[in-house]
Amino acid sequence: EGCIMAPSRRLGTSFVLLILGVLDHCGSVFSMGKRTSAPQGKAEDMSLMSHERVKRGWVWNQFFVVEEYTGTEPLYVGKIHSDSDEGDGSIKYTISGEGAGTIFIIDEITGDIHATERLDREEKTFYTLRAQARDRLTDRPLEPESEFIIKVQDINDSEPKFLEGPYIGSVPELSPIGTSVMKVTASDADDPTYGSSARVVYSVLDGERFFTVDSRTGVIRTAVADLDRETQDRYELVVKATDMAGQMGGLSGSTTVTIVITDVNDNPPRFPQKMYQFSVSEGAPVGTPVGRVMAEDADMGENTDMSYFIVDEEGGELFRVTTDGDTQEAVIIVRKPLDFESKRTHNVVVEAVNKHVDPRFVDLGSFRDQTIVRVSVTDTDEPPLFRPPEGVILAVQEDARLGALVGIVTAMDPDMENAPVRYSIDRGTDQEKIFNIDPVTGAITLGKILDRETAGWHNITVMAVEADNASQSSKTSVSIRILDVNDNPPELATPYEASICEDAKPGQLIHTISVVDRDEPQTGHRFYFTLAPEAANNRHFTLWDVKDNTAGIRTQRTGFNRREQNVYLLPILVVDSGPPALSSTGTLTIRVCGCDTDGTIQSCNSTAYVMSAALSPGALIALLVCMLILIVLVLLILTLKRHRKGQRMSEDEEDMRDNVIKYNDEGGGEQDTQAYDMSALRSLYDFPEVKGADSGPDLRSLPQWIQSHNSEGEGPADFSVFRGYIRKKVEQADADLSVPPYDSFQTYAFEGSSSPALSLSSIHTLSTTSEQDFSYLANWGPRFRQLASLYAAGHPEEEGS
Repeated sequence: EGCIMAPSRRLGTSFVLLILGVLDHCGSVFSMGKRTSAPQGKAEDMSLMSHERVKRGWVWNQFFVVEEYTGTEPLYVGKIHSDSDEGDGSIKYTISGEGAGTIFIIDEITGDIHATERLDREEKTFYTLRAQARDRLTDRPLEPESEFIIKVQDINDSEPKFLEGPYIGSVPELSPIGTSVMKVTASDADDPTYGSSARVVYSVLDGERFFTVDSRTGVIRTAVADLDRETQDRYELVVKATDMAGQMGGLSGSTTVTIVITDVNDNPPRFPQKMYQFSVSEGAPVGTPVGRVMAEDADMGENTDMSYFIVDEEGGELFRVTTDGDTQEAVIIVRKPLDFESKRTHNVVVEAVNKHVDPRFVDLGSFRDQTIVRVSVTDTDEPPLFRPPEGVILAVQEDARLGALVGIVTAMDPDMENAPVRYSIDRGTDQEKIFNIDPVTGAITLGKILDRETAGWHNITVMAVEADNASQSSKTSVSIRILDVNDNPPELATPYEASICEDAKPGQLIHTISVVDRDEPQTGHRFYFTLAPEAANNRHFTLWDVKDNTAGIRTQRTGFNRREQNVYLLPILVVDSGPPALSSTGTLTIRVCGCDTDGTIQSCNSTAYVMSAALSPGALIALLVCMLILIVLVLLILTLKRHRKGQRMSEDEEDMRDNVIKYNDEGGGEQDTQAYDMSALRSLYDFPEVKGADSGPDLRSLPQWIQSHNSEGEGPADFSVFRGYIRKKVEQADADLSVPPYDSFQTYAFEGSSSPALSLSSIHTLSTTSEQDFSYLANWGPRFRQLASLYAAGHPEEEGS
């Protein structure tokens, strides 16, 4: 009595009695709160108790209610009860929380809880509620509020479902037994923790002969090893999933599985025919397609990709084969020009081979096949054919006469009729008509004189046409080489100049010369060097033939003086090896230069030019400005000194600087003494005879050394020193071969010896304060001109010099 039980429910044919909780002595289902003290009349009974009753909490954690209840009355869930309830209806029971008052209702007096709606565990598995006991009159809580759970108990009401179906898988053909294909999975919405409602097993309903499925994992595997894609390329399976571990009464679901059999290269290529026939014209150009053949393959995809080859030597020489990537056909193409007259039929062996061979099936048979392609060549009218076809190279001497035979070109009609051929030269390649050709024989002759140095090669085009059909023509190139003849003399490579130091030693190599020759002898150039006959006895330089088409110039004496001669011209004779041997003479210019102690050239006659060429424009301008300032300063000083001297000069002294005679007649040369009157010059510069000490102003105007000479009583001044010096300079000028052979101006810069004046330097003159020295400097130039004129008047035979 007092034990609360959940009502039983029928699960199939079974009853389940669920005991929710048993309190001590099977008292009330729920004991809420604590026992209050006994009434006063019963105190003696309470004292006899061995212990006191204390507060007890909830002794349960959840109620159970079966899902999917289909009865007409509310389903009893359980009962709540307070131990303070005396059964007189003074206590009111209430619940709150999820579903309270709607899904779940309670009897306020008895505390019985009922479910009023049909519950679905797959939608909500439990409900959380709170229980409360209150005084019915005062609504005062008699017990603290307590929480409890009502759990929805599962029944097997959901069948397994394949959520990812339909399934499509694949497996290669000829796979071994047990090859995994794919995995299928079914889901059951029932509670997997309660009973076997969600425990699923798999089986094959249709197609079990070829495939199996693992009952626990759902993995599908092959059941046979002879799956052949070429026989059947796909299979449809029905896979079933059953819950309750496959026991009777369980629910089930099924799905369709499509298994595609993929291809492997297990079939070789095969030609449908063992022979194919095509025809092509002999005039078909290289690259012309002849025909197409194709080998068949039962496989699919890349396993049908093929490569084609020509395996016979003759066919491979005239034809080639390629594979059409789109159609996998073999295309036979002309590789070389065909000739009907040589051979009219060609048998070409073509082989087809799979590109992607599966090594597992090589033993099944050869993965290649062959067929014969017969190609018939048809005849066409062909143009003349030159022999050789790639062009002709001819050669002719550059000194060949007009009409000389250069060479012969040959062409013939390749057709069986062998029509006659006529030749001509394409004048677009020979506009100057240097060559002619015989229209019948093809002989090329010379139409103009040749010059190898102008053009060493001539390229012309020769055309050949059939005599009876001008439309059949062909052309070939003829290259004509002009052979060299020694018709150009060798020449020195120009310009050729050399420089030597003034202190050069005998035997010193100062320059190496080479030559150029426009000819190109087949045996190569060989040149010989010697000095020209007019320089054979040259005492300054010698020539050394190195024997390698070069020559060296060496010095032959010690020391050179550029003041005496700064340029030497050395004529050199060069002879080639012929035949015939030709020669020429070239001149080597040798300049004498000043050098430092290391032999480095410092300056030559052209130093100023070299410096100006090497300086920048700004540096040249600055140098010219400095020089101009220096000249102005010198002129200013000279003007001041001349002004001082002019104040002291005697008024009756003759100023020879004013006696200038202008003579613009060139005359008739050295022997012409009548071209002009010498008397004017003689009278102007006529020196009076010097007698004793009374020489007058003329004697005073002469240099001091002349005056001192007369003052000592040695008689008239002796001008033999000037005469000897002038004669020596004339002889040197006549003997110098480096100067042109015509009259030229000579500078006689002779100071003399033992001069009391010591120096004629203008700097020295400016630095002294002696008026006597300045007078000497001012009068020396005119007096020397007087002496030179007197000498020339007395020696008319040397007047030109």
